[in-house]
Amino acid sequence: MTVRAPGDGAEPIRVVVADDHPIVRSGIVALLESEPGIEVVGEAADGAEAAALAAELYPDLVLMDLRMPVLDGAAATERILAEAGAGTRVLVLTTYETDDHILAAIEAGASGYLLKAAPQEEILAGIRSVAAGETVLAPSIAAKLVTRVRQGAASAGRAAPSLSPRELEVLRHVADGRSNPEIARLLHIGEATVKTHLINVFAKLEVSDRTRAVTRAMELGLL
Repeated sequence: MTVRAPGDGAEPIRVVVADDHPIVRSGIVALLESEPGIEVVGEAADGAEAAALAAELYPDLVLMDLRMPVLDGAAATERILAEAGAGTRVLVLTTYETDDHILAAIEAGASGYLLKAAPQEEILAGIRSVAAGETVLAPSIAAKLVTRVRQGAASAGRAAPSLSPRELEVLRHVADGRSNPEIARLLHIGEATVKTHLINVFAKLEVSDRTRAVTRAMELGLL
């Protein structure tokens, strides 16, 4: 049996667009529908509607605004990941880039955080990357996150766990948004070995996914 990766050409990436501004939402939908390999399967005007659609449609990805009525984007993200299953990922697309918004979205389980002001090509690439299981952070978001979490780590005096040089190397590539096959090619190792290193990293950092591994490593000053 062949397992399809979202957007691998066999079937389109199925997306739900969640944004409370009708004009903005229509513009995003129009952009996505013009792109080969992406299919908009639902639209939501608030976080609760986004979560309900995700539970009903099981999309590959929910493109999530943060400030929305009924249920905000971070709370909706948490509900979606709890109810829609492991096959659905969330990519935040918003105008807000304050530290609190960033951390709330990441802690809720979002796999990426992009700004609406980003070029269309960056947004489309982010959708494809997140659907493929990668982590995507806008450069300005990454910079803010590094500053915030390092300050928090310094004030708390937390000691960083010991990662091997190879584990750190793999984690740096993950932070750059590379997939496991890409990391394997760059490091001239097997994909199974990459997965083993990541399992070890997750255990040492006490996290369960790639996004939290990167943010935790930033917090501890490892990246």
